[in-house]
Amino acid sequence: MLANAQHVMPDELKFEGDKAFFSAALDRADLIVHGRNSYEDQPNSPNRKRLILTRKIAALASDPANPNAVLWNPQGGAPFETACEQAGVHTGIVAIIGGPGVFDMFMDRYDTFWLSRAPKVYLPGGEPCFAGVPARSPEHVLAAHGLDAAETIMLDDAFDVTVTAWRRDNARGAVER
Repeated sequence: MLANAQHVMPDELKFEGDKAFFSAALDRADLIVHGRNSYEDQPNSPNRKRLILTRKIAALASDPANPNAVLWNPQGGAPFETACEQAGVHTGIVAIIGGPGVFDMFMDRYDTFWLSRAPKVYLPGGEPCFAGVPARSPEHVLAAHGLDAAETIMLDDAFDVTVTAWRRDNARGAVER
């Protein structure tokens, strides 16, 4: 689960090691893609180029509140590559953050998906990371889309928080979570 039943990431799911890993990964990204309710709220956040998924526009539009953001309606006819062009990103690493709807859109395009685990946290009725969870494990969902578990990094020894890179063998472009 990546949020509680109220669709909020509770404090018990926030770990300093995970936050540092996440922030460093976003600093390396050339573009961040997320839903309209996701925002990483870090000091460098306003400087990052981003695509914000929303149904409130027809296809593509500049975000009037953020000069580094482009609003994108994936059902509006503009493909992902066109949205990237509109954001001024032609190559590089794309970080996908957000919830199951955003993650699922890119499931067959990821080169690497970083899956964090906090096994001592239980969120009954919480928001799953992918469609099909909890009937299937997140690992099963990733494997079903051609990703294989690679290296695992310990982020917090006290709470056994880890992050595992799930990688695709036939890399097609840099799309990361």
